Amino acid sequence: MKTPSMPTLPDVDLQRYLATYRDGLLHDTLPFWLPRAIDQEHGGYLTALGEDGAVLQTDKAVWFQGRFAWLLATLCNTVEHRPEWLAYAKHGIDFIQRHCFDTDGRMFFLVTREGKPLRKRRYCFSEIFAINALAAYSQAAGDKHALRLALDLFERVSKFQTEPKTDPGTRPMKSLVMPMLMIVTAQELRKVAGPSLANKLIDDCIAEIERDFLKPEFKCLLETVGPGGEFIDTFDGRMLNPGHAIEAGWFILEEARYRNNNPRLIELGTTIIDWMMDWGWDREHGGLLYYRDVKGLPCTEYWHDMKFWWPHNEAIIGTLLAHLLTGEPRFARWHKMVHDWAYAHFPDPLHGEWFGYLHRDGTVSTRLKGNVWKGPYHHPRMQWYCWQRLEEELKRRKTPP
Repeated sequence: MKTPSMPTLPDVDLQRYLATYRDGLLHDTLPFWLPRAIDQEHGGYLTALGEDGAVLQTDKAVWFQGRFAWLLATLCNTVEHRPEWLAYAKHGIDFIQRHCFDTDGRMFFLVTREGKPLRKRRYCFSEIFAINALAAYSQAAGDKHALRLALDLFERVSKFQTEPKTDPGTRPMKSLVMPMLMIVTAQELRKVAGPSLANKLIDDCIAEIERDFLKPEFKCLLETVGPGGEFIDTFDGRMLNPGHAIEAGWFILEEARYRNNNPRLIELGTTIIDWMMDWGWDREHGGLLYYRDVKGLPCTEYWHDMKFWWPHNEAIIGTLLAHLLTGEPRFARWHKMVHDWAYAHFPDPLHGEWFGYLHRDGTVSTRLKGNVWKGPYHHPRMQWYCWQRLEEELKRRKTPP
């Protein structure tokens, strides 16, 4: 179902959105995390924070050591080269190198405050975000050693075979997560290492997503398929994660933008965003549902109808970028809908930042601001990315053709 149309976003709306994202990042989100998330005693970052910033647990999620370091280094590279941002980024980079690698070359997922190993995972999430952090930091600090480490780790990750969830001899499956994450990782590396390493991998990953995960018969992007893209009629095979799919869609749109607004990639990315906004939008309460079943059957996950912060962050990015690249009014309307709902329900006006977990009706489920899964990444990335794209668009509109 398509949404009613609205006029293309005028300059005044772009300026209002830009101020919301820029000022929210600089004066709300970052001040919540800095400096309280910086572990001055043991290095790295503490992300398990209560609503007022009190530390609830000192164990460290390794992927957030990379995610926050990437954010801080990226701000240095794109906003302002602030010495404190660079120093805080180095805090995470140093902790990663000292404590986060196992003897087999893989990385831990969770370590103690001091850096002792607690847990590893099947997926390469820790490695992916370490690569992104090392690449961004190498540019911000002029650190060639960090770039060499990023390239070495990227080569290793490209060869990793993720341990399957099921016996591959009985039910072979593959997940959307790896091709989509490899796209954004290659995009980050390309900024400092050039296109030769990245472009073919990005092309291959986009082709795999389009060929195997995009299902026109359902008008969706699936999370899990067979090795050749086969539909699997199980809970896993029928599951849709609209926020995750929309994130993949805007990664493809970012590639289209890099390639001089490539029309084929714009069509693919906007199709994914259009379909998955339609699947995800809660027409009773507003906001994005976490999971849907592609056949309309009951979902097995008990949090399927909750509203998490990060799908709304990804949808804000995806719908805005889709509108800026196409000018199509429906994406402006989608953006307004998801922006207005998110900003009416997630922000904490007392202590700052966003709550992460809401009930379906938009009321707060838990008042914490961070844990192993939520930290300074999706939300500030959304604020930074949208600010940058809106600033570019307003400059473009002022430039004579």
